[in-house]
Amino acid sequence: MKKAVWISFDLGVRGDYESMYSWLDSKNAIECGDNFAFFKFDVPGDVIESLKKEIEGNIETNKKTRIYVIYRDPDTKKMKGKFLFGNRKAAPWTGYAGSPEQTEEEEV
Repeated sequence: MKKAVWISFDLGVRGDYESMYSWLDSKNAIECGDNFAFFKFDVPGDVIESLKKEIEGNIETNKKTRIYVIYRDPDTKKMKGKFLFGNRKAAPWTGYAGSPEQTEEEEV
């Protein structure tokens, strides 16, 4: 069964972009911005496990590789997102909205 998938990737400066691009091309992925793509993934079971296994078999990953996937959960029918590789890091926009006034704190 084909499942709609959005994938965001940051492979680092020396990442295996050539293999990533080749893999995305083989999936007929549509470009959705810098390092962001949409495609339909033919998978009989779990989307996350299948994607992770296929990416590991086609793309060289390292400790700096970050790949995030967005998909519809087949059980809840809700959109979900998960890192296949890597973790969340501080957003570059952190602090731009300003912070509330500092208040004095005291022990209760």
